[in-house]
Amino acid sequence: MAARVAVLLRCVAVVLTLLAMMAAAQSQTATESEILTIESDRLFAESAFGQRVARDLEAQQSILLAENRKIEAELAAEEKRLTDLRKGMTPEDFRAVADAFTDRVQEIREAQDAKARAIGEMRERQQGVFIQAADPILFELMKEAGASVILERRAVFYSTDAVDITDLAIKRLNRTIGDGVRESGDQ
Repeated sequence: MAARVAVLLRCVAVVLTLLAMMAAAQSQTATESEILTIESDRLFAESAFGQRVARDLEAQQSILLAENRKIEAELAAEEKRLTDLRKGMTPEDFRAVADAFTDRVQEIREAQDAKARAIGEMRERQQGVFIQAADPILFELMKEAGASVILERRAVFYSTDAVDITDLAIKRLNRTIGDGVRESGDQ
């Protein structure tokens, strides 16, 4: 009797192991479907690549904000100094100094705006690099599922979660391209 129980327990263990292996295999492949969906914003934001880009952008924005605060303090001090000098100047002389100050402020503003735009453009460039790196992985997932198309989930009126490959794509992207430093070209 004890031998039968031992054999039965081994059989149960084998079946449970096989079921666990099948579940793990299923979580690594897309559900078979002609149509798959993906949340592209989440794909980028939750991938190691997107998170690295977000950290890089946040660091650059922090530097720019600190620079802007410093410039603002310097300009406020200069404006106060000019206001104090006004008392001893003719209106024409003060107008020339004030106009020069205004021109300088405008130049600084344009330079800082250009830096802010460059940060935004970096995000767009990095998203393009990400999409290029993700393309073969998404194609592989599509092929595995026997799908003909991957649609943006927001554009689909109604679907089952089984056809959403976002989480699986994130796992594969993280495993394949990681944080994307090699692909990015900005590092």
